[in-house]
Amino acid sequence: MDKSHSFDYKNGVIIVLTVVTTVLLTFFLIGSKDPGDVNERRNSVPNQTISVPVPSFVKFCDLNINLDRLDMRERFDREINVFTYFHSTTLMYIKKANRYFPIIEPILQKNGIPDDFKYLCVIESNLDTRALSPAKAAGLWQFMESTARDYGLEIRDEVDERYHIEKATEAACRYLNDSYYRYGDWVNVAASYNAGIAKISSEMVKQQVDNAFDLLLVSETSRYVFRLMAIKEIFQNPQKYGFILKRENLYPPVKVDYVDVTSGIFDFASFAKDYGINYMILKEYNVWLRDNKLMIPRDGRTYQIAIPRQSDLYYDKNHIQVHNKDWVID
Repeated sequence: MDKSHSFDYKNGVIIVLTVVTTVLLTFFLIGSKDPGDVNERRNSVPNQTISVPVPSFVKFCDLNINLDRLDMRERFDREINVFTYFHSTTLMYIKKANRYFPIIEPILQKNGIPDDFKYLCVIESNLDTRALSPAKAAGLWQFMESTARDYGLEIRDEVDERYHIEKATEAACRYLNDSYYRYGDWVNVAASYNAGIAKISSEMVKQQVDNAFDLLLVSETSRYVFRLMAIKEIFQNPQKYGFILKRENLYPPVKVDYVDVTSGIFDFASFAKDYGINYMILKEYNVWLRDNKLMIPRDGRTYQIAIPRQSDLYYDKNHIQVHNKDWVID
């Protein structure tokens, strides 16, 4: 046997035994420490996950919702902690709200819908204008096809107005007002948006209660109103929950001009170039256009196609308007 190889082998064995002994000794010493020492080490670790405090009540649609009942407190506790520690997603909600809330809020106000229902878009679609659920609910308001048609939205191969922000918001207002006419209570209205008016009504009769908070429902619907209240709480107090944004972090609104279209468009790429933009930008600001062409139905209706202003398509932090000053620290 070569002696140099033998020496290397022995040295390797010694090194391995030394490492193993050190590791075992370290675990022994840590395990033998007093529990108080362990807590002391834990408290010294940065970026701890701390349970979010639960308020005694929250306000929703001008109603004070008491959270002293055990189940109410725990249901809110779950949602406020989920949104708080769902860091990147919740942060993006606030950024995108700066672009979309200025469009949604006036429509809700015009139709007599409480402003708090703008948060329904947040939990329904993550403020994603292209959102499409596994169940095929579409757009910011996540309309199913049949319900969308019932409330006046056009859906065909080339057009799907569930993706049209203004028209879908108007349709949502009609639905919410119908629901309020049935219940006279905005909490029940919110629950019905998730489960449907018929489902909430039948369960109230079956369970002999008149408030959605008292219903035993599937988890998604049971959590729904609490998710609305929790995301509202974070939007109103983002710094309190660790979300620190500056004005330049928000997504700015984009002003658009509208082109009235009364005859068919056979190539949207060429149409876009005629207005100084490209096909991608055209479809980004008209998500409801679902094809690369547009045929006009025989009833001769007029479509309005949004053309974003060139000046608003470029980032300029000095011109970003803050929709809600509570969202930012400057």
